Amino acid sequence: MNPNYLDFEQPIAELEDKIESLRMVGHNNADIDIHKEIETLRNKSDALTKKIYSSLKPWDIVKIARHPQRPYSVDYIPLIFEEFDELHGDRLFADDPAIICGLAWLERQAVAVIAQEKGRNTNDKIKRNFGMVRPEGYRKALRIMEMAERFHLPIITLIDTPGAYPGIDSEERGISEAIACNLARMSNLSVPIICIVIGEGSSGGAIGIGVGDRLYMLQYTTYFVISPEGCANIIWKSAEKAPLAAEAMGVTPDVLIRLGIVDDVIEEPLGGAHRDLPLTASRIKKHLVKNLNLLRNIEISQLLQERYQRLMSYGNPV
Repeated sequence: MNPNYLDFEQPIAELEDKIESLRMVGHNNADIDIHKEIETLRNKSDALTKKIYSSLKPWDIVKIARHPQRPYSVDYIPLIFEEFDELHGDRLFADDPAIICGLAWLERQAVAVIAQEKGRNTNDKIKRNFGMVRPEGYRKALRIMEMAERFHLPIITLIDTPGAYPGIDSEERGISEAIACNLARMSNLSVPIICIVIGEGSSGGAIGIGVGDRLYMLQYTTYFVISPEGCANIIWKSAEKAPLAAEAMGVTPDVLIRLGIVDDVIEEPLGGAHRDLPLTASRIKKHLVKNLNLLRNIEISQLLQERYQRLMSYGNPV
């Protein structure tokens, strides 16, 4: 089993292994022309990938959103923004590496960037706490948001977390209060706010930086109040029912658009964002530039009114 491919992608992995084997044969034997065979297998692989990805179940999309090779915020930021300058600390307790904040340029527009980060390797995952933000992380984010408001800078947030950190130290320092303050403050910040789910958007950990004027999701991402495993444990007393929970919860972009929670879906390359990071980043950037220009032309009073109406309409089918 190829660990770079998910369980339902193994037929694709087999074809890709054959392509790689042919490449090695061609590399070691210059007299053998294997280009036609490789092209045939490549076409088969693409067709099979399209077929598999045209009938994904919600649980499959959960797996793609958690793919170990899926791009994280640190991968997207340098491709989307220019001259990103990271800012640290909440000025109250500490700096939280699970959330990245800073200032940057987005096509000659100065913006504030707030992003959750899971970490790639073992040491980085530990440093980033697997993307589970502590109270000081949300307070750092709030500090940057309020600074952005003072200097009239639009805010961009990238959401990717399994949830806020539920540890004792997090509870002692007021994780619920920190998230609640962010929700209240983001609802009335007098600057445009665009939020994008780039992986997992789970529980209060996601909405702690998820209140804005527009909410977008990459094609193979999820947004839910609790993980499918957690839901299954509560309802069926077994995490094995997670696929059934994912189906019932409506965690995917198509369902969330119908509920009026998500505004639009950003298409990913065939096979997911990890198959072509530059293309995915360019699509996110194009989406951000287009919609930020639209939001900047709206009067702040109207923007705040529309944001309020948006929040009040959550859950009503559109």
